[in-house]
Amino acid sequence: MKADTIVYEKKENIVRLAVLCEGKMVEFDTFNTSSAVEGNVYLGRIAHKLELASGNTAFKVNIGDTVEAFLSASEPDLKEINMSEGQSVVVQVTQEKHADKGAKVVRSIQIVGTTVVYRPFRMGVEVSSKITDKEKIKTYRTAVFNSIKGQEGWALRTAAVDFDVDTVLEEMVKLRGIYENIRVRARNASAPALLYTREDPLYEYIRRHKDELTKIVVNSHNVENEVQGFIDINVVYEANPFEEYGLEDQLVEALERSVSLKSGGKIHIDQTKACVMIDVDSGSTKEGSNVYDLNNEAAEEILRQIRLKNLSGKIIIDFAGSKEYHFMKPVIEILETGLADDPCRGRVLGLSKAGNIEILRQRRRPSLIDMYTEECPTCQGSGRVEK
Repeated sequence: MKADTIVYEKKENIVRLAVLCEGKMVEFDTFNTSSAVEGNVYLGRIAHKLELASGNTAFKVNIGDTVEAFLSASEPDLKEINMSEGQSVVVQVTQEKHADKGAKVVRSIQIVGTTVVYRPFRMGVEVSSKITDKEKIKTYRTAVFNSIKGQEGWALRTAAVDFDVDTVLEEMVKLRGIYENIRVRARNASAPALLYTREDPLYEYIRRHKDELTKIVVNSHNVENEVQGFIDINVVYEANPFEEYGLEDQLVEALERSVSLKSGGKIHIDQTKACVMIDVDSGSTKEGSNVYDLNNEAAEEILRQIRLKNLSGKIIIDFAGSKEYHFMKPVIEILETGLADDPCRGRVLGLSKAGNIEILRQRRRPSLIDMYTEECPTCQGSGRVEK
């Protein structure tokens, strides 16, 4: 996904962040720093035990959020736990609450750095599949492996090869220190308690788009100074950046169900609890356009909408025209290419027997519509009202 500008605005506990390409918003994120954000680590208290229909066990955990979090008793590489009400447990948020469901948490904590991820509950060294230089993989992996202390695991991030080996090893020491601090705080805290706050997502967005960025706009001089020390990119201060760059209007537009295409067609997006349904409507396609061009344009716009609205879970797309594979192949290729660098690991599952293209995308944060609206109490969700 191309991007040239990041706009960052923080007012009290609310942070809003937009990624732009030629003035058009292609990604949006907002979060409350006082709520359970993905990556935060908590000392939680078991509220009650759940016996699931599958025969597995889970727990509702009080982490101080407005809704109790969900914790599975069984996790890979960890022994199954059998806890009772009132016991304390250290957990990390992997999926934030959405709609009426609480956050999902795990015991297998990971501390994410710029070059590596510290995995104290795993063993060995994993390498990002996006690092293609085999010699660098061997050099960096060996250096990390030789620096392992006791039973611990590490993952080399894609950005690792942009730094020298010594920088990677220094970050390993830093992340170990963060984890040790979490352990110390857990021993002295009373549940529920926040033990660790993840790094500001701004820096993750900068890393993701650093090769294309030309400008970063912030509304804080402190953040301005921090970012200037983090990366050599033009950083601009603006008191009300979302208003200055016309992003308030773009946000209102992003909440609309339908999106108009230049060809005259439309995309209709319906989010349900089970899945996201997307329909490509060729109803008013302009003279001179054809269904092939319409679908190609729709596929590009759907990729933007998926990130902009943070659509996740099962996404089912009904394109216009024939449902034969040879007709659908071009749009499948567009979608696969566009999702190749998706941080939420979106992937095209293929063409269903009904002729719909299916995408599966990891749910990590609430969708845009969940961030800004809630179910109408009168019609029980068949309509929505502004929060």
